[in-house]
Amino acid sequence: MEGFAMGAVTKAVGSVGTKERERAQAGARLESAKPSEALKAKTTTETIAEWMPLIVLPVAAMAMQARLARWEFMWVLAGAIYSGCKWETWFRARAERARASFARSIGYLLLWPGMDAARFLEGERRGPRPSGRAWAGAAAKTACGILIVTLIARRAPGTNGLFAGWAGMIGLVIALHFGAFHLLALAWQRAGINAATIMRSPLRAGSLSEFWGKRWNMGFRQLSHRRVYEPARARWGSGAAVMAAFAASGIVHDAVISIPAGAGYGLPTAYFLLQGAGVLFERSAAGARLGIRTGIRGWLFALVCTAAPAYWLFHPAFVTRVMLPFFATLGGLAR
Repeated sequence: MEGFAMGAVTKAVGSVGTKERERAQAGARLESAKPSEALKAKTTTETIAEWMPLIVLPVAAMAMQARLARWEFMWVLAGAIYSGCKWETWFRARAERARASFARSIGYLLLWPGMDAARFLEGERRGPRPSGRAWAGAAAKTACGILIVTLIARRAPGTNGLFAGWAGMIGLVIALHFGAFHLLALAWQRAGINAATIMRSPLRAGSLSEFWGKRWNMGFRQLSHRRVYEPARARWGSGAAVMAAFAASGIVHDAVISIPAGAGYGLPTAYFLLQGAGVLFERSAAGARLGIRTGIRGWLFALVCTAAPAYWLFHPAFVTRVMLPFFATLGGLAR
């Protein structure tokens, strides 16, 4: 009996101990499921670190406006916004930048205009190295753009008007976006890094959607798609997301174009909202009936939508107050 009693007591005590352990383990699981204060603080710190440059740098640029020429302020503000976006994309790619070398991170931040950090930091290019033809084409576009800018810059300042300003801007885009940035892409590809070109033959776009979604300035497109389009689509649907992405692009361009010019506010935003409306119309039943989603009709629709209202994007105040003085300064340096 004594042995039986002792066994019963031992079993009871063991049962109580087991239940206590189970309750303790369940409590520990509940505690582990709750985010700790340290984790919350870390998350907040990372969020601040990720977004702070995109806030601080443009504000610092705005504070310098009174001490700079209009064209100087334009480049400073554009550089501030670009640098803030660049940092955000790099900081957000936590896993990729943790595995990437320091040299590759520096290359992405300082020597690559694209905004796809994950692809650049980790992706390895597959396939043959860039051909000599690709190198020659990129070099030719760079030289052609520089030649156009030089011809405009060397003209007497008083003889340049809107046409000359537009010609100079086209030359600048050819030299940078189509030329120098293509050379950078080829150099990184030769080094084995997955750096896709920013401009992808936009004149070959068979529709307005293809122009903006797959061919024109893919660096900014990647950023706006991830940070604006995808969250807006999840909340409001694809139509509203398209307009939100184009509106964000318009606001950025308005900041870099209209603020330095001190006029034309809202015109760049209106230009991009028109592009968004054009994309939605192209995808509609009416667009399908008109046949503007592909082929020559699609190409013409894209051309009209992008080129005809370009006067809103680079409005006369920007051309005359910002770009012409910039070209005149370049001309003075070349003499």
